[in-house]
Amino acid sequence: MTRPESRTVSGMRPTGPLHLGHYFGVLKNWVEMQHEMEAYFFVADWHALTSDFAEPSRIKEFVPELVKDWVAAGLDPEKCVIFQQSQVKEHAELHLILSMITPVSWLERNPTYKEQQQEITTKDLGNYGFLGYPVLMASDILIYRPKWVPVGQDQLPHLELTREIGRRFNHFYGDFFPEPEARLTPAAKCPGLDGRKMSKSYGNGIYLRDTIEEVAPKVRGMFTDPARLRKSDPGNPDVCNLFPYHVLMTDAEKQAEIREGCTSAKLGCVDCKKMFLESLARFFEPLHERRRVLDADPERVRAILEDGNTRARREAAATMDGVRSRIHF
Repeated sequence: MTRPESRTVSGMRPTGPLHLGHYFGVLKNWVEMQHEMEAYFFVADWHALTSDFAEPSRIKEFVPELVKDWVAAGLDPEKCVIFQQSQVKEHAELHLILSMITPVSWLERNPTYKEQQQEITTKDLGNYGFLGYPVLMASDILIYRPKWVPVGQDQLPHLELTREIGRRFNHFYGDFFPEPEARLTPAAKCPGLDGRKMSKSYGNGIYLRDTIEEVAPKVRGMFTDPARLRKSDPGNPDVCNLFPYHVLMTDAEKQAEIREGCTSAKLGCVDCKKMFLESLARFFEPLHERRRVLDADPERVRAILEDGNTRARREAAATMDGVRSRIHF
């Protein structure tokens, strides 16, 4: 089998609406990559079952909404393949085969496994699916034989495990899977409204589907520099919870003006928040327009997924023909 010189694959679990942290941390990079290479982006609904198996109906509800958020953010189904993981059964078949050769010790040393068991106490994570999700993730990646996988710095251990699983398959059955390389996603500081990491579980996010009317009270209550108690107190943008968003969304000249006004106490936090809302309104305008088009045509999302599923199945089936041949099945 030939390998495309430039292909990428990545996925996202359908567990709720996406917020600004998702856009600047993941989607912005995806949108750029679809113009540079062959790109496969999937709704990871089987992955969502690892933690939400008790309420699977919610996963189904989130699938079309996730696709709407993606397209609103700029993913173009004419320029990339958007599909649903569970509708490409070859992912499950490869997962089963790779699980036979993956040592349990590799999964137990996965740093996320222990961290999430300690942090997520409201859900039962003692299932095999949660322990073995890196094998499913490896299958999701390797089945498309990509050159690049977009990851953040903290996700590099997960990609290395995928590479190790691919190498182990090659060791037993002959050279077949190429080793995907990391396409590092530039870090983007996106703090939540309360200063913690922006997260759906914390309820501290600004969501891509939020209207300005819905966002305005959130921004007015947003934490800023904790040491600045009065407008006459000089502020420090480098510790402010709001200023990172000016870095991401406000032009450089305006950023410099805000920084100077804050540090000299000429500009108050209320004024700074008003400027942020203006930047946010400009940012949201094209996203909301694209989403309105999808909301007005419910069949459009279904058509996007059906087309993407067909294209993904074609590639996945070709890979599985090669896998079965090598294990003599």
